[in-house]
Amino acid sequence: MKILVTGGAGFIGSAVVRLAVAQGHAVVNLDALTYAACLDNVASVAALPFYAFEQVDIRDRAALDRVFATHRPDAVMHLAAESHVDRSIDGPKCFIETNVNGSFNMLEAARTYWQREECPERFRFHHISTDEVFGTLGKTGQFTEDTSYAPNSPYSASKAASDHLVRAWHKTYGLPVVMTNCSNNYGPFHFPEKLVPVVILNALAGKPIPVYGKGENVRDWLYVEDHADALLTVLERGAIGCSYNIGGENEVRNIDLVRIICRFLDEMHPDGAPHERLITFVTDRPGHDLRYAIDPSRIRNELGWRPSVTIEEGLRRTVRWYLDNESWWRALQDRAGVGQRLGVKV
Repeated sequence: MKILVTGGAGFIGSAVVRLAVAQGHAVVNLDALTYAACLDNVASVAALPFYAFEQVDIRDRAALDRVFATHRPDAVMHLAAESHVDRSIDGPKCFIETNVNGSFNMLEAARTYWQREECPERFRFHHISTDEVFGTLGKTGQFTEDTSYAPNSPYSASKAASDHLVRAWHKTYGLPVVMTNCSNNYGPFHFPEKLVPVVILNALAGKPIPVYGKGENVRDWLYVEDHADALLTVLERGAIGCSYNIGGENEVRNIDLVRIICRFLDEMHPDGAPHERLITFVTDRPGHDLRYAIDPSRIRNELGWRPSVTIEEGLRRTVRWYLDNESWWRALQDRAGVGQRLGVKV
């Protein structure tokens, strides 16, 4: 297939681009190159003849129409989004403009192209979302594809809105869509403002490792390369109009996640050990969901997919990658907001 990947210079999008190319697909990478994007993420495929890059903002409908007409993709994987909860608390407008209005533009550009091409059966619009749209869980239970939406942050609300638009474009216009909602990702090329890289990089610098509240918030952690594999599986074999929850089957409290990372740093980078001494509990962010957990039964039973990387193995690989790729993360540390506490404005 020729796949149009939006947000393909970001963390998850670049993993999808790299894997899709490795599997023999042609890829058009569409990215606005905002603060969290990095073309170094796709440097390994950039010179290949079946890879193309378009610097386009999904808020620009005319540019999207040009990309569809020029490249004539067989499928779309829509990952472009503002995704950092703390930034959404400080500045929600950008999240609405990109995640809601931008997704609307993508749907309309895809629908126009699909109809102009006389509705080819092969075409797919894959919308990639988050488990945060479902809100928060107590100590038990899991999110299923039928869980009611109850977003609690500007970020998750904007993603919930885009999910609803995708469903409506399928029901109203017949656009062939598939949807996925994933748990927390981690792994190589993770932008340095998210929890896992913050822990690693602060520890390496001998700085306090901030943990919100008491660190009791629970997340299901999904290694990004597993996620990319699941996304391509859904694109190729998922049922039209269906949504699939993608989880890592790795539920961990934040404080325990931080301690695992510190243990691997003690082993691989003993300077400054024990790194746990740097853990510092800080004021929790507003509306912080207590627990997320994914029931992955549908994707496992219908498509035969399940994660291959355990949390211990994935974190070990991730710590090793950051130790081996200092030039990559050093270049990003001067970008706006990196290394600062965000999400405290209310």
